[in-house]
Amino acid sequence: MKKITFITLFLLFVSPVFCQTSEVTIAKKNELKLNAAFLLGGVFEASYERILSEESAFGASIYIPLETDYDQYTKFNLTPYYRYYFGKKVAAGFFFEGFGSLNTYQDYFYNENSNIEHVTNTDFALGFGIGSKWITKKGFLFEINGGLGRNLFNSKDTDYQLVGRGGISVGYRF
Repeated sequence: MKKITFITLFLLFVSPVFCQTSEVTIAKKNELKLNAAFLLGGVFEASYERILSEESAFGASIYIPLETDYDQYTKFNLTPYYRYYFGKKVAAGFFFEGFGSLNTYQDYFYNENSNIEHVTNTDFALGFGIGSKWITKKGFLFEINGGLGRNLFNSKDTDYQLVGRGGISVGYRF
């Protein structure tokens, strides 16, 4: 009887230890951000980011100029990205980023009659970036990032071979 009681008590106290997993659950996995620096200049850039693990996230940004004074060449930019974070908090701190950029831009050149011609091109770029993100306990965040990519398809025919990425963004994690 003592052996049965001992085995039963042993199983009751030890079995919960074996049931625990080492995975950390992340309660807030979504972020919405607005690039405040570009907005002041007349460009709307918003980002959505989904946290995959404590150290990585996947997201996308959309860039639309509201005024032609700020960016008279770029007409549209859709940028998916993957980030790897090195901070102590979940998906925060210093990060490296790999991105692709589907971009539409307007090119200007002189024809044989010395008239200016406008040509709209769409291209895809690949690039890398770095940055840092800070987040409060309530979920508000501040981010600074920058990167550079290269157009892959129409870059030989135009002066727009490089694609820049950057900003100062504010947002919220939910």
